[in-house]
Amino acid sequence: MSVTELRPRTPAETRLIQLAEAQGENENARRPAIEALRREGLPTRKVEAWHYTDLRQLMGKRLGSDDAVEALRESGETLLEPLLQGSAVVDLDAPEAAHLPNGVTGSASAGEADWKTTPNRLDRSIDTVRAMNAAFGAASATIDVAAGTHLDHALELRPATGLKSHAFTTVTIGEKAEATIVERLDGGTTGAPSTGVNMLHVGAGANVLWIVDQEKGLDSSHLGQLSVRLEADSVFRLFVLNAGGGFVRYEVHTDVVGEGADVQIRGVNLLHAGQHVDVTTTLNHTVAHTTATETFRNVVTGGHGVFQGIIKVARGAQKTDAKMACNSLLLSDEGDFSAKPELEIFADDVQCGHGATAGEIDADHLFYLMSRGIPGDQARALLIKAFVAEVVEELEVEAIEDALETRIEAWLEANIR
Repeated sequence: MSVTELRPRTPAETRLIQLAEAQGENENARRPAIEALRREGLPTRKVEAWHYTDLRQLMGKRLGSDDAVEALRESGETLLEPLLQGSAVVDLDAPEAAHLPNGVTGSASAGEADWKTTPNRLDRSIDTVRAMNAAFGAASATIDVAAGTHLDHALELRPATGLKSHAFTTVTIGEKAEATIVERLDGGTTGAPSTGVNMLHVGAGANVLWIVDQEKGLDSSHLGQLSVRLEADSVFRLFVLNAGGGFVRYEVHTDVVGEGADVQIRGVNLLHAGQHVDVTTTLNHTVAHTTATETFRNVVTGGHGVFQGIIKVARGAQKTDAKMACNSLLLSDEGDFSAKPELEIFADDVQCGHGATAGEIDADHLFYLMSRGIPGDQARALLIKAFVAEVVEELEVEAIEDALETRIEAWLEANIR
């Protein structure tokens, strides 16, 4: 009999496991995930999915002492106004208490993220985000939107704060239903990480807009994942705004399983000194006649940003039309951005493409504005705002555009000089 010796755990890995064990609730249910983390540890940069994000180092910087964690345990919850006026707010640790519109039900469940499944197909034998989510005992909730329901106002999903800021949510959108869902990630979780795993099923002919509003504090770390399954003739639109967080990784994995389905992903990453923001996406086309577009705009004044995106087209998924772009505006030598768009195509009748650009503000555009009497700082701000506003305006919903532009303008005013 041979015994496999485990790699010595780093202080960050040891501390992370201690925090998970100290949760004190549902230990038996959490134990397998904790032991998987103890056995596998956190991924190194040799793991392709984490090549640009050194999880052990980045998270280790933000795992607090026992005193800091105890203070976090006793901290109160901050009340926030909804991102969109009139939204039905769903606290994910008590979804049954929410005042939901007709056609929508919410309830607590006993489910947990399947950490033995790796949706990004680049991770290890376990899925890192899901394993952490399960190890910390994420609150589990289910949200169902009945077939044919057309919601006039958004549903805003909010995880708990403090040590319990871990949520596992299953959302089902019935056939031909229409819904806007906001995933709100705000407030600090200094001393302990937060995680969120969302499973979204979009029924045939349904139309869903999912908005991620992430504005955590500079001392916070968050690992998020959204996995989407699209049936025939469904439309899934996603907008991701990262305007905060010390260390943030957000993964999006879509499985297009019905013909005629359409995926539209847009995002804005705003980075300043001290941040590391990683967006990793998978567009997986398994049937014929599907479409997808993905565009991210990044404004970097400091810190480090990452975009990893892959379009996968299965054999037989003919007539797939999928495109991906990542454009970065580098405003300082103190910041950088790593972009890795990929194609993996096994069908021969497709239209697929990807691209990435990085650069500074166009000097000719700046000169043009200044020559018309606009001061230099104001001219730069206008060009930066136009750079990101282009993807926001593609939402074509005025109230949502206004809310997101307000967030972006506040960040620009605070960080662009």
